[in-house]
Amino acid sequence: MNIGRAREISESADMVGVIFNGNPVIIQHVDEQTKMARIYTKADPENEMDVHVNSLIEE
Repeated sequence: MNIGRAREISESADMVGVIFNGNPVIIQHVDEQTKMARIYTKADPENEMDVHVNSLIEE
């Protein structure tokens, strides 16, 4: 996924399907400088991770 699309999804009120390592995730925040996204899985919202936006896949 590119940085612009990741930012759009994180700012959208709509639920957009995003996958990381085979798991559905929510993008909480995108840092355009580092190209990193703060995400969490729907199954474990307490476990936040910072991942490179290139590792995210839009469904």
